[in-house]
Amino acid sequence: MTTATTLPAADHRGPVTGRERALAPDLIRGAMLLLIGLANSANFAFAGQPGVESSPHGFERVLNFLKLTFVDARAYPVFAVMFGYGLVQLARRQRSAGATTSAVRRILLKRNGWLIAFGLVHATLLYFGDFLGAYGIVGIICTLLLLNRGDKFHRIVLAIWAFEILYVLFTAFQSVAAVLNSSGPAAPLTNSPNPSLAATSYGASIVDRLHEYPMHTASVIGFLIVVWLGTWAARKQILENPAAHRSLLRGVAFTGLGITIVGGLPLALVGAGWLHVDAAAVDQLSYLSHVSGMFGGPGYVALFGLLVARLSRISLPVRAISALGQRSLSGYLFQSVSWLVLLAPFTLDLDLGSTAYTAALIAIAVWVVSVAGAYAMSKRSYRGPAETLLRNVVY
Repeated sequence: MTTATTLPAADHRGPVTGRERALAPDLIRGAMLLLIGLANSANFAFAGQPGVESSPHGFERVLNFLKLTFVDARAYPVFAVMFGYGLVQLARRQRSAGATTSAVRRILLKRNGWLIAFGLVHATLLYFGDFLGAYGIVGIICTLLLLNRGDKFHRIVLAIWAFEILYVLFTAFQSVAAVLNSSGPAAPLTNSPNPSLAATSYGASIVDRLHEYPMHTASVIGFLIVVWLGTWAARKQILENPAAHRSLLRGVAFTGLGITIVGGLPLALVGAGWLHVDAAAVDQLSYLSHVSGMFGGPGYVALFGLLVARLSRISLPVRAISALGQRSLSGYLFQSVSWLVLLAPFTLDLDLGSTAYTAALIAIAVWVVSVAGAYAMSKRSYRGPAETLLRNVVY
């Protein structure tokens, strides 16, 4: 006689499989890593922020203009939206597999705790401008306070964003007044130096990064509002079926990108050398660019959602960029390694004749290499080194 033994069901399930993934989130992450690269490579090359040529000539003016209009303070909010979206996707997948609420909470807290650890290592060894640690902190806050709330509670974030629109409009009026009242000598847009990026030895850069990282992390925890918007969108499963949400996506893309582009335009004109105002006005325009940049998050996400809704077939470039999106953690860390090797004063310190050209060309080249590498990994069903490590320590 045989005895059947019933094993207790696991209180959670493992990582997501390839067939469970939606195209839009992966395509967004993969494509936006190019903008992340353009921002961070310029910071490395100029050893400061925002990473622009202070006295631009020729095409450098165009690079400054495009970077300040479409990239700076506009790329990272996209990942904040997608981070919130991913939290809900992960929790939903765990619940659908039968995990208890407490088990889901444990997995999310553990994953975000490890993100903080990853961020500390990243910031110490490679680049002070780390976002992994900040997202880990925000992820813990979201897990404890937001994820198990009802729809009525999550609609609060829409009211907050409506208020943010009003605040950006108020800031815009202040900026117009600052430009009109500009009377002092014209001030160029200069880079605020980061000592770790100008350090002449690797050891000195580590010491500097340990001083810079805490302040940077504290400054981006405010992305909680952007992450919360991502959780709201994920609860509606907007990116899983973007064709069914075209009207909403069109409105968000038009509003979000409209605000972020118009808000960044005045500073972009200053950075390109086409608008001349005094230092007080430059500071005010910088603030306007910063507060309007957060709308680039939902704006870009909605734009890519509309793009996916229009795709009749998935071409090779789309598959390759999506493969990078599936391995965005590895892609992000690969970029930091690349900047350190190619641009740091104590390594190759590449210079192609213009710092702005050097930063842009290296950013594009590194992104293309990462896309090709991610696609090769996907053909071999390999998740990526950072993703594999994170999943191993979490699951």
